[in-house]
Amino acid sequence: MRSTGEFRAGIIQMRCTAEPAANRQKAVELIRGAADRGAQVICTQELFSGEYFCRRQDPELFDLAEPVPGPSTQLFGKLAAELHAVLIISLFERRAPGVYHNSAAVLDADGALLGVYRKMHIPDDPLYYEKYYFTPGDLGFQAFATRYGRIGVLVCWDQWFPEAARITAMQEVSILFYPTAIGWHPAEKAEFGKDQVDAWQTIQRAHAIANGVYVAAPNRVGHEGPADGGLDFFGNSFICDPFGRFLAKASSDCEEILIAEIDPRCQETVRRNWPFFRDRRIDCYGPLLERFRSR
Repeated sequence: MRSTGEFRAGIIQMRCTAEPAANRQKAVELIRGAADRGAQVICTQELFSGEYFCRRQDPELFDLAEPVPGPSTQLFGKLAAELHAVLIISLFERRAPGVYHNSAAVLDADGALLGVYRKMHIPDDPLYYEKYYFTPGDLGFQAFATRYGRIGVLVCWDQWFPEAARITAMQEVSILFYPTAIGWHPAEKAEFGKDQVDAWQTIQRAHAIANGVYVAAPNRVGHEGPADGGLDFFGNSFICDPFGRFLAKASSDCEEILIAEIDPRCQETVRRNWPFFRDRRIDCYGPLLERFRSR
């Protein structure tokens, strides 16, 4: 039976090394910690099984990819069944030779693989060379009916696009999860660091408000790459409610577990007072299907 009531969401913020086995074991321990604190739906950060490898373009790094179903879904599927928890596991998916995705597998509380979300928006910036590795997702924006409620899953760069949040929220989800790997270029940190974190949190809190949903964004922490370059992942993971209020926030430099109550009554109250779905002018939004409109 599927529940539509309250549940406890948990997100994991952790440091990663170049050793996949060690990272997976740490994630297992942190997930257990979240479940011990009552979390029923738990999400990892983006690509948690290794360092963020997209800092450079190297064909040998495609060897990090795995099929779905595969080793990670098997390992964490067993853990989900043991803990009776829904797990959202970010991974580098090998779909076919030359076709790879940045994906998130959703494992129900009995360990069953409910489905996969494939990251739709793929960035290409200095030290974020994702277009080299990832094929854009082709499964669309989805909702997953878990044991504890309907959830939406998007991935990192997706979090900057209001269209992605809207389409997912329209599928009766109570929460949007955004597994993330975002950080500072060390040379920019002093000048732009605080503003970048503020922008990252603000855009996602705006999605929560505009769509009347909870939002949970687990990010990684720690420096990855050469000491005189690389990326400083800035943490600051958070969970907010449909009013955009922070329910839980993490630091910029520590491994942490965040837990928050997801209450459909709050969602109902916010949407009654801010009826954005009622007032949408769907007859006028055709231009959204165009790339850009010049004067």
